[in-house]
Amino acid sequence: MSLKRRRTHAPKPALDYDVICEHCSSGDSPAELLLCDKCDRGYHLFCLRPILPSVPKGSWLCPSCSHSDTKKPKSFPLVQTKIIDFFRIKRSSEETLTSIQDVRKKRKRGSSVALLKKKKRKLLPFVPTEDPKRRLEQMASLATALMATKAVFSNELTYIPGMAPRSANCPALESGGMQVLSKEDTDTLNLCRTMMKRGECPPLMVVFDPLEGFTVEADRFIRDLTIITEYVGDVDFLKNRENDDGDSMMTLLSASNPSQTLVICPDKRSNIARFINGINNHTPEGKKKQNLKCVRFDVNGECRVLLIANRDISKGERLYYDYNGYEHEYPTEHFV
Repeated sequence: MSLKRRRTHAPKPALDYDVICEHCSSGDSPAELLLCDKCDRGYHLFCLRPILPSVPKGSWLCPSCSHSDTKKPKSFPLVQTKIIDFFRIKRSSEETLTSIQDVRKKRKRGSSVALLKKKKRKLLPFVPTEDPKRRLEQMASLATALMATKAVFSNELTYIPGMAPRSANCPALESGGMQVLSKEDTDTLNLCRTMMKRGECPPLMVVFDPLEGFTVEADRFIRDLTIITEYVGDVDFLKNRENDDGDSMMTLLSASNPSQTLVICPDKRSNIARFINGINNHTPEGKKKQNLKCVRFDVNGECRVLLIANRDISKGERLYYDYNGYEHEYPTEHFV
């Protein structure tokens, strides 16, 4: 089932005929020229670094006036106690060894089953990096990104008073129906969640790129069909977010009745999924970069969104998926 990251469209700014972009010195694409609210200089959305996905609803300051630049954000301290506190980890070294061994056993069983039932492919759990120091570096990279974006870590869908209640998350409301995650794949997802609670994160590194902003790289080889992460955040009705200029809202439930449609809002509480970037699906080169698929599942009577490897991923390869489903609402034509 295809799905999209929901992006709302801002009104076109009122522009003078002689406004040009300070970066490319062109006045082309006036609908995508953004004026600084302090100096009145213009910038194309796609000339800014990182690129802006849409015109902000509120006031906006250019890089010069906001004193912002593309320097690497301040790194989170590589101190075990600080990382444990940040991610609220409760575990022991003995549990870590047991958990990693469980993943290996599950993968071996899955491989043997695959030989017998090739048509029925199962999801795989991610395999944590065995080196404890490297795992700390991976978690510190995520903490750096979350701190820079003023968000706190969460690996759950959260239901906040005044927003959508948990009872609204009903897969039966999905237009056209929602695929049900099998019991075996649900057990695999629960194993991944258990590992995360113990501080055994997916083998991923969040890095800062001057062109793309925060992005995510594989820190070891990842097999096709591996569960990378779940997309999490605050759950709300789309009708409450139509004028929200957040650029990371994800469709959770696309209901036949639009007033029941739900989105995930990761701006305050989120995990590594928020920093996985999208492909430019207007070019063959962009489409070739896709190595994840984003899928909604009915998991024990609740809608959930999973990011899953759709091919083998090499160490050092950046992770990308298609932000657009069949609606193609999100403008990706200027993505790098």
